[in-house]
Amino acid sequence: MLKKLFGKEQKPVDVTIKSPVSGTFVDITEVPDPTFSEKMMGEGFAVDPSEGIILSPVKGKVEQIFPTKHAIGIRSEEGLDVLIHIGLETVSLDGEGFTCKVSEGDSVEEGELLMEFDMDVISEKAASKITPVVFTEGDQVDNIQMHSENRLKAGETVVATVTVKK
Repeated sequence: MLKKLFGKEQKPVDVTIKSPVSGTFVDITEVPDPTFSEKMMGEGFAVDPSEGIILSPVKGKVEQIFPTKHAIGIRSEEGLDVLIHIGLETVSLDGEGFTCKVSEGDSVEEGELLMEFDMDVISEKAASKITPVVFTEGDQVDNIQMHSENRLKAGETVVATVTVKK
C-alpha cells in the first residue's frame, strides 16, 4: 500500500528456470519424501539425475551452501529464492560425495557449475538421488508455469517460468 501511495508500483517479472541437472523430470508431488511432495518447503519440481553435475538454474547470488553440501540456495537477480536439494536424506552423508565449486556470496551466471556429486555414493548411501528444485518463499511467487519436458538437459532445458511479485 505504501508503494502505491509514495512510490512507483513495480510490476511482476518472469524468471525462467532451467534444469540444474540432466535427467528425467519428476513432478514435485511424486517425490518420495513428504517434505517435498506435500510442498512444505515450497512449490517446485524435481529431477531424477542422469549425471552428477549441478548448474545454476538462474543468474543470481549463492545465498547458502549447507555445511553438508547436499543443498544450495540461490537468489535470482529478480529476487526469487531457489533451493536445489541433491538427493533425499543426503544430509546424513555429511558431505561425502559432494564437491562444491562455488562459495556463499558468489554471483553466478545461469548454467554456471555449482556442484559435482558422486552418483554411486548417493545411490548407495542415500534414500534417493531425486533432486528437488524448490521456490522456498511462497510469498514471492505470483504464478508458476511448468513446461512439459520429460528429458532435461542441465543448463539448457527450461522447466518453469515463475512470475515473481515485486
